[in-house]
Amino acid sequence: MLIEPMIQQLNALKLHGMAQSLQTSLSNNDLDFAARLGLMLEHEQAARQNHRLSQRLRFAKLPQSACIEDVDLRTPRNIDTSTLTHLKTMSFIREHLNVLICGPTGVGKSYLASALAHSACRHDYSVRCFRLPRLTEELARHSAQQKRSVFLRQLAKADLLLIDDFGLTPLTDQTKRDLLEIVDDRYDKKSTIITSQLPVDQWHAHLAEPTLADAILDRLVHNSYRLNLKGASMRKQKTAPLTDNPRAKT
Repeated sequence: MLIEPMIQQLNALKLHGMAQSLQTSLSNNDLDFAARLGLMLEHEQAARQNHRLSQRLRFAKLPQSACIEDVDLRTPRNIDTSTLTHLKTMSFIREHLNVLICGPTGVGKSYLASALAHSACRHDYSVRCFRLPRLTEELARHSAQQKRSVFLRQLAKADLLLIDDFGLTPLTDQTKRDLLEIVDDRYDKKSTIITSQLPVDQWHAHLAEPTLADAILDRLVHNSYRLNLKGASMRKQKTAPLTDNPRAKT
């Protein structure tokens, strides 16, 4: 059989990895049939994994580009390395546990949360990410389109939901009720990561309504890992060399 029609057939069957492997391995005459087929299958599997990861990352919409291997452990930020090592295994998702990351602005909460979410995508978990103000906007938009229940079901199905910047501004009563519905749908079924400048012990006061606060926190806090970051803003550390440069001064 001619090679070019074979490559076209592989592409028509959406076996793009195998088609590319066959094309690139033609120059290697040392491969027998079994070795060539094995190489083609490996390329096909890798191509499908890369495609699936690209889809998951596009769907997740991470707050920022981050990788768990690049998390800075040299800068003192009170990161519990044993907890982080355990979180890297993604066992918290399999166990349907939450992760609460607190600390002052600029200390790297969003980066760490994004890195965990990125790792979850690499482990083939479905992920959704929102800043809390944006999540509120999306809920209002879907409510106006009478698609609120559809959106809530989508959030409930995600293996990992990241809510960034909890506690920045006061929440409306509707947002509190929406938040309760979201965490109730996910309780003991899926995992949630929340970042906040507020310590967890101040969340109840921030929610203000005691009944709703009790219900929300009961579903978030007691089955969670906590990372309480400390230290100076890492953004200031990045800009320090520029301000120290004599040429930068006027």
